[in-house]
Amino acid sequence: MEEHKVIDINHTIKQIAVQLNSINKTFKIKENRPNSIREMVWGLFSGKKFKNIKALHDINLTITKGETFGIVGRNGSGKSTLLNIIMESIKPDKGGSVITDGKLIRLALGMGVDANLTARDNIYVNGSVLGLTFKKIGMIFSDILIFAGLEEFVDTPVKFYSKGMKQRLLFSIAMHAEADIFLLDEFFGGTGDQDFKVKSDIAFKEKILEGKTIIIVSHNLNIITRYCSKAIMLDKGKVEAFGDTSSVVKTYQNSFKKNR
Repeated sequence: MEEHKVIDINHTIKQIAVQLNSINKTFKIKENRPNSIREMVWGLFSGKKFKNIKALHDINLTITKGETFGIVGRNGSGKSTLLNIIMESIKPDKGGSVITDGKLIRLALGMGVDANLTARDNIYVNGSVLGLTFKKIGMIFSDILIFAGLEEFVDTPVKFYSKGMKQRLLFSIAMHAEADIFLLDEFFGGTGDQDFKVKSDIAFKEKILEGKTIIIVSHNLNIITRYCSKAIMLDKGKVEAFGDTSSVVKTYQNSFKKNR
């Protein structure tokens, strides 16, 4: 794979992990649903009417390898759409391009658990989704259970777990994901009790942060400020602020004061 590089303000050459060029995204949705069979039949002959919803407006962004980058914005600002474009699960409008260098994985604590399966089954299912082989999962199976503190509940259906137990299980599995670029989508959020929070924070730094490129999307501004060196603020699909994290977070906080 061809390596892409950029020179920062200190004249240091850095390798690019993610680069977005002129990213726009427009969704077409039906304008009105028919209220009767007559309207439905008429619509077949008159042609369907659609309206365009512009989700992203001319996004240009470069994230270098080893950087931890934050994305903030209100619900509906375009954060999830931007992550999906980086993951290439949806395509941008014509004219935009996405360059990524390395394996990408998206992690979210609210995704992936099947409540009807046991912890044992979920470990194998989620581990496979993260790209781990069954052999690898077998090797780390006990480590995941012990870290989550769920040894006694390994064959209990997850639907009987508390919220904290589910989060501990998902977090413990996610810590073994193997990737170069991690997209953390509201990945943090009161994971377990205080002892587990301390333990999970150490594991996160050692297994995820170190040597990896991290993109964090979160409403928790303390998380963004704590881990990210740079950030952007999205508002209605547009970049309203970009730069060092403290200034972007301040702009985001001030936007709420203006609305009040």
